[in-house]
Amino acid sequence: MIVRPVKVSDLPALMTLVQQAGPGFTTLPANEDRLAHRVRWAQRAFAEQVERADADYLFVLEDDDLRVVGVSALTGAVGLREPWYNYRVGLTVSSSADLGISRQIPTLFLNNELTGQSELCSLFLSHDHRHGSNGRLLSLGRLLFVAEFPQLFGEKMIAELRGSADERGCSPFWDSLGRHFFQMDFSHADHLSGLGNKSFIAELMPRQPLYTCMLTEQAQAAIGQPHPNTEPALKILREEGFVHKGYIDIFDGGPVIEAPIGSIRTVRDSQALTLSLGTPDDQAPLWLIHNRRLENCRITVAPGRLVGNTLVVDRLTAKRLQLQPGNSVRAVLLPRQQQHAVAA
Repeated sequence: MIVRPVKVSDLPALMTLVQQAGPGFTTLPANEDRLAHRVRWAQRAFAEQVERADADYLFVLEDDDLRVVGVSALTGAVGLREPWYNYRVGLTVSSSADLGISRQIPTLFLNNELTGQSELCSLFLSHDHRHGSNGRLLSLGRLLFVAEFPQLFGEKMIAELRGSADERGCSPFWDSLGRHFFQMDFSHADHLSGLGNKSFIAELMPRQPLYTCMLTEQAQAAIGQPHPNTEPALKILREEGFVHKGYIDIFDGGPVIEAPIGSIRTVRDSQALTLSLGTPDDQAPLWLIHNRRLENCRITVAPGRLVGNTLVVDRLTAKRLQLQPGNSVRAVLLPRQQQHAVAA
């Protein structure tokens, strides 16, 4: 398996993936024209033809038979071209000494505080390939890309995870809050946001703080809670150092997690090594390996043996990376836990 930049020829496979993902995968809508536009724009990003505010790095996971079985992405900066809104969960304290009453009420504040930060997004892995290290390769491969090209990204990396929803795709958070101001169902509003049409949020959403006690119990319980399908991806990112600091999605209340780029495990612990060919033994650990290229980047997971500043891998791994012995790679040990990221 390799992670590589998307190509125009991947469009049919991408359409299949986004249709399989179903409702809630709004950053990759099941619309061929919109998808084709994003693919072409991603190619410009990898060719360094766009500014960071417009950069969209779209990756695919490809097997040795050249079948695309997964997708993930990185955004250079959120909110510099179109407003990027979320809620920050705070606390309002009210008290009356005369009555002997004191209340601490969680409160939602609409804000743009994460504007300019980079984002992990658009992660989905085909159901048939949710095994082994495929999920970690798809999720963490893009972080190794960040480690190689930190100048392309902001100070923090964020990830907006899908929130709680029922089997019909309905969000209790939206039904209790957003629906009253937008007069449209959750899927329609989320779809408009995914298309980049976010000005309506500022136009229709109240700017005043919102008290969570006014929401239904189901909506309050959904605040900051991920959808069950995104929990494996959340676990992987938590292991990388991502934390939830109270920001949530304005539509479904899902958590927005974040980490300073320099403190992310994959970024912090990666190192530049020289590639060598050999036969790693059966006990050799798994490494996440990047060929250190931008437009023609290749990332894979493979057993490797570290000898000084040299990483010894087999010929198939070098072939997947399109490298020769003596070439430089960026590599980091893959965590041993084999949880599978499938959607975020």
